[in-house]
Amino acid sequence: MSVHRVVPNAQVRPEELEQSREFYGLLGLEQVMNQGWIMTLASPSVPTAQVSFLTEDATAPVVPDLSIEVADVDAVHEAVLASGAEIVHTLRDEAWGVRRFFARDPGGRVVNVLGHC
Repeated sequence: MSVHRVVPNAQVRPEELEQSREFYGLLGLEQVMNQGWIMTLASPSVPTAQVSFLTEDATAPVVPDLSIEVADVDAVHEAVLASGAEIVHTLRDEAWGVRRFFARDPGGRVVNVLGHC
């Protein structure tokens, strides 16, 4: 299994999106995506160094604690299913170009496992 990046997700109130962008901009992060309900900031020099801020998840029942982008989301999904881990959000293709599912880790954290379509 090949991991491309791991991104922490922070749940914020809608009015905190802009405040977060400004604050983390002071630390050198720049906005690379903004869907209105999720905004991702990244380092210009190390683009895989990212953090996402979510007011909600537009198509899922919960906001995940972190996101892990993998090379083969279907293979990871099969492995997670075989392990007996809880699937919180079923495997699906999303309109913004990712294929993803959510699983609960042993500590109760919700992990968004995704790959780009």
